[in-house]
Amino acid sequence: MLGADCFSEEVSRIIHVLTGCTAVGKTELALRWAEANGAEIISCDSLLFYRGMDIGTAKPTAAEQARVPHHLIDICPLSGKMDVTQYVTKTRSVLADVWTRGRAVLVTGGSGFYLKSFFAPVADEVAVPAVLREELRTRLEQQGLAVLLAELRALNPAGLGALDTQNPRRVLRALERCRASGRTLVDLQAEFAAQPAPFADCTVRLCELVREKEELEQRIEVRVAAMLAQGLVAEVRGLLALGLKNNPSAAMAIGYRETIDFIEGHLAESELAPLIVKNTRALVKKQRTWFKTQLPPHQPVVAESALLEGLFAPPI
Repeated sequence: MLGADCFSEEVSRIIHVLTGCTAVGKTELALRWAEANGAEIISCDSLLFYRGMDIGTAKPTAAEQARVPHHLIDICPLSGKMDVTQYVTKTRSVLADVWTRGRAVLVTGGSGFYLKSFFAPVADEVAVPAVLREELRTRLEQQGLAVLLAELRALNPAGLGALDTQNPRRVLRALERCRASGRTLVDLQAEFAAQPAPFADCTVRLCELVREKEELEQRIEVRVAAMLAQGLVAEVRGLLALGLKNNPSAAMAIGYRETIDFIEGHLAESELAPLIVKNTRALVKKQRTWFKTQLPPHQPVVAESALLEGLFAPPI
């Protein structure tokens, strides 16, 4: 937890969060707001953690980062791993530092799980031994999902709640937690729901930036064309040499997975840009749904008419 002295001033109790779909225009608005309000920016984008993933992530440029101090960008090598617990710990450390210096804080990004940590519990305290995790991962590969799902059902006679039983990763995680804790999913879910949010001791103000569908789709096309012109293919070639495919989260990111397919001969050059655009549009559709269902009540702000003053007004 942060020391009480970090909350002695009004600025020290407020986290401003600016989010929105991919390509909506968060970066420039965040820079302008931070400059106008003496703020520093904390990234909430799971791909910006990784060094070398610059073009395909639309990472703020060196010039943009020179305008406003940025945090939690380029903090991991490609071989590194980040999770939400680490993110919360690192963010609280940055908050302590920034607030001690009397600066405001602006969190910006659209990575759902990390974003949700500002509003709700996101991780329980069940510690899963590495040996157990490896055992279950191996069994999933060798025996298949049905076998692990049957074991999970046997451990949970009261049912599996809303668990997506067709998702191998979620079934695996649920079985890990049940085996490690000796408790049912119902018990674990009740305990999880009773936890305070990681930033419950702060005032969190939210702004979701939005654009009309047609306008956003045009912006996506322009962004993809710019990424390819800036050297996305060369960037991915270099990252492959550094072990990109050993980091599934990074390698499967939109823009990177399609470029890998092109480099490996599975995709024609003429198909590359259209496929990235198509997959980005699908991502935006998912993001819109997520923002509606997972974020607290808020009034979306139309990008074209967004004003710095009142950007983080409370919901109507």
